[in-house]
Amino acid sequence: MKIFLVGFMGSGKTTIGRRIAERIGFEFVDTDRFIEMRHGLSVTEIFARQGEPAFREMERNILSDLQKFDYAVISTGGGLPCYGDNMNVMLSCGKVVYLKTSPQALARRLLRSHTERPLIKGMTENELQQYITEKLAEREPFYRRAQFVVQTESFSMDELLKSLHLMKI
Repeated sequence: MKIFLVGFMGSGKTTIGRRIAERIGFEFVDTDRFIEMRHGLSVTEIFARQGEPAFREMERNILSDLQKFDYAVISTGGGLPCYGDNMNVMLSCGKVVYLKTSPQALARRLLRSHTERPLIKGMTENELQQYITEKLAEREPFYRRAQFVVQTESFSMDELLKSLHLMKI
């Protein structure tokens, strides 16, 4: 079984994914790290050298490679579910969980790490807030296709794990 975590950057996919995988004894895969290892470049370098379309194609290719994992929690890049048929692929081969987070919480979290993220690098606080609001509105229809939606701000890790268990994941 594969559990795909989707949501906007800063929603906690990597942090939560690692903890879930550890608790249930699954492998953990972060698609961004997987791409970095395969291509020998950071996501930031890929964006700078090859552009976003090339990165999105790499994400698509990674989904095929992830078929070899039998039991894995997979943290996806924030845009991965929104391109091509990526969401259909994930829905067909695993359970998809949307880690829903408010724009305000996302802005607070991303302000601490925005220089490390290529799509928001160098943005002011106001620009970041506007970007999050606009991008989240675009991506929300894709994220909402997930079988399960978890509001991240209102759950502790134990509550989150319990809710995922109750959802039969």
